[in-house]
Amino acid sequence: MKNVASFRIHYTQFLDPAGTAAGPLPDFAREPAVLIDLYRSMVAARQFDKKAIAMQRTGQLGTYASCLGQEAIGAGIGHAMRPEDVLLPSYRDQAAQFPRGVRMADILLYWGGDERGMDYARCREDFPICVPVASQCCHAVGVAYAFKYREEARAAVCIVGDGGTSKGDFYEALNAAGIWRLPVVFVINNNQWAISVPRAGQTAAETLAQKAIAAGVAGEQVDGNDVIAVRYAVARALEKARRGDGPSLIEALSYRMGDHTTADNAGRYRSSEEVERYGRADPIARLRAYLLHAGDWREEDEAKLDSSVAAEVEQAVRDYTAMPVPSPESMFAHLYAALPSAYRVQRETAGCADQADQ
Repeated sequence: MKNVASFRIHYTQFLDPAGTAAGPLPDFAREPAVLIDLYRSMVAARQFDKKAIAMQRTGQLGTYASCLGQEAIGAGIGHAMRPEDVLLPSYRDQAAQFPRGVRMADILLYWGGDERGMDYARCREDFPICVPVASQCCHAVGVAYAFKYREEARAAVCIVGDGGTSKGDFYEALNAAGIWRLPVVFVINNNQWAISVPRAGQTAAETLAQKAIAAGVAGEQVDGNDVIAVRYAVARALEKARRGDGPSLIEALSYRMGDHTTADNAGRYRSSEEVERYGRADPIARLRAYLLHAGDWREEDEAKLDSSVAAEVEQAVRDYTAMPVPSPESMFAHLYAALPSAYRVQRETAGCADQADQ
């Protein structure tokens, strides 16, 4: 017998949980302004989450999915991408969407049940929030294939949860991306829980990154609570994709500090001790500690940032609540290029009912 193939999964971390540099930092991380921008993105996502949950509890939003504890993944992705790239997000990726130009009010609109929230003023080609698990992986393959066919130096970035990697959509998309050498980067947000199913109950694979091996795709693992590591790995994968060297898969290790959504109660299936243990690796506290130690951040800077972000969030709430409620028949507007007769009847009925209510 002989060994015909061997593989390794590389792990990247620049800041340890205490915020201490674990080694030399990449060039971009030596610029305080860049790190402060990343820090602001994470703080903004966290404050927005807190407000959105409060709004859901008071009936102003529908079910909402928080990214608490996972902000570094989204911020790192959003800042690594170029405007011409395309993001294919899941339902917990607002931290990646905000740096792309998606407005906070747009996300509120969406979770308020208004599809106009996905009609972005900027990043027009970014995909809307995808709720069906892992189906965005297949969409990403289609987008990347279009880029390759048109010979465009662009890349698609697909974010999927650890639970999504157990779906057929994920495997099929990864296989197609590998065989066609497509310019796509798959980022796995491994937050350790697929709703109430723990990571150990989903797969026997030692890492999720190694799932790339069977598809002939480069796979690696990063500390998903280290925003520097995430941005570094995603930027490298994007450069590789744009120059025509094929797809990549990045497993970002993090933890879902909150409930799966506002419709969930995580206390029913996991212990407070576990949450507390993982909470010590908080991505925001980690980067703050580094900036403070480096002398690039002060307590007064923190106060100014909190005030600025709070004002931004409150303005988003005002913009959201000021939006006129769409008419019932508007639900038919974008279903088909030519609306079938059965739906035309429903649309007309909806319009009559609306007028009758007035």
